Amino acid sequence: MIEILKAILYGIVEGITEWLPISSTGHLILLNEFLGLNVGANLEPDFAGEFWEMFEVVIQLGAILAVAVLFFSKLNPFSPRKSAPEKKETWVMWLKVVVASIPAALAGLVLDKAIEKLSGRDIDGWLYNAWVVSAALIIYGVFFILIERARRGREPEITSLDAITYKNAFIIGVYQMLAIIPGTSRSGSTILGAMLLGMSRSTAAEFSFFMAIPAMAGASLIKMYGFFDYVAKSGVEVPAEAWVVLLAACVTAFLVSMVAIKFLMDFVKRHTFTPFGVYRIALGALVLLYFICI
Repeated sequence: MIEILKAILYGIVEGITEWLPISSTGHLILLNEFLGLNVGANLEPDFAGEFWEMFEVVIQLGAILAVAVLFFSKLNPFSPRKSAPEKKETWVMWLKVVVASIPAALAGLVLDKAIEKLSGRDIDGWLYNAWVVSAALIIYGVFFILIERARRGREPEITSLDAITYKNAFIIGVYQMLAIIPGTSRSGSTILGAMLLGMSRSTAAEFSFFMAIPAMAGASLIKMYGFFDYVAKSGVEVPAEAWVVLLAACVTAFLVSMVAIKFLMDFVKRHTFTPFGVYRIALGALVLLYFICI
């Protein structure tokens, strides 16, 4: 029961921080530091670590489902309520999402393997530490504040998904690739990139949500494959508790994401991203201070 309660807390944190541009990774690192999961700690020595690596990514599936539910009508190209031109527009939007997903997919599948082959450690092995997370939180926080100041008084050039070009989509995808660095925030990277291209805050946020579907689904499938491969090779039996914990976290992430996404879409219509920038700087300083002191 204790582990399930922890999983619910992880789901709450994931559901909030995945969509707000404040870095889910930074928050999960802190939460894991103070309240780590102990699922399968009494099993094969590597099980707990392998399960955590899978858990922290697959928990995103609940968050993805929230996007699919909230934007189902806009995302569904087969809707009988849409005219032929509207269905075509939906397919074009999905094609832009695919184009935007290419850079991160290449970085995740090709660059990660190349680095691991050359150095013996993958990207996470090199970058997944408190120093990198703290720096990314603070730097991106500063960027949000500076970009908002630079945009003050200017009207956005792109105010709808239809106005996004394939070139725009690919460039935003390059920014998403930067989210490989822990602490940057996938939504933070893509929203910043979109804003630099002249997009309105609401359009940038919405396109970022849609880009999350292939990115997060792909990452989850890769982590699940890795976990099941480990289970098959080690012969360890996965306890029922592990699946209950994962399910509890995913369901919670879904429910909280429904609220967080609605909040962000409403927030950016009336406010800037500056408060998120300030929050990121404060969190980055807190993470840095904590790991310096321990």
